[in-house]
Amino acid sequence: MILTKDNTPQLTPKEYFTWEEQQLEKHEYINGEVYGMGGGSVNHGRIAIRLTALFDAHVENSGCITGNSDIKVNIVETNNYTYPDASVTCNEQDKNTANYFTYPCLIVEVLSSSTEAYDRGGKFRMYRQNPALIDYLLVSSTSIEIDLYHKNKAEEWLIINYKAGDTIELKSINLNFPIEQIYRGLTLDPGNGE
Repeated sequence: MILTKDNTPQLTPKEYFTWEEQQLEKHEYINGEVYGMGGGSVNHGRIAIRLTALFDAHVENSGCITGNSDIKVNIVETNNYTYPDASVTCNEQDKNTANYFTYPCLIVEVLSSSTEAYDRGGKFRMYRQNPALIDYLLVSSTSIEIDLYHKNKAEEWLIINYKAGDTIELKSINLNFPIEQIYRGLTLDPGNGE
């Protein structure tokens, strides 16, 4: 998805929630500023739907909740809110909030050329503030490539690069699946990064 700074004046978190309810598009809220979330490609949407459905079916009876791109994530100990493409929380506190998760153990961003640097850099730095986050999945929409940032037991972040033929392992929700499951039937074009 494309992220662009909106011309809206700085808002308080309460003003942001009220304002956004009246908007046609979603907006992330970072340090009092709002950023419009533009649309993504067909591949971007199909990949996000497949991952969300896969996670939701897997955690259905576990007490965990799957979020799609309509559910905000509140950055821990801040008033910042983002819209990942998918997330899963197993935290009891998140079951009592109506508008967002704060403690997801898994966050997914489907990459586009306009947001990839932000998703890998600044956004990941914000997400890492969450002590419950174990897996951060960055999924290409133009080639069969997935990068997993995994926090091990020593609290170190490891990067695992997956490609065609690999099996993705998400320890956060105890799920393994072949990478091709997400890309089946898609026409991939490395030159079309949104």
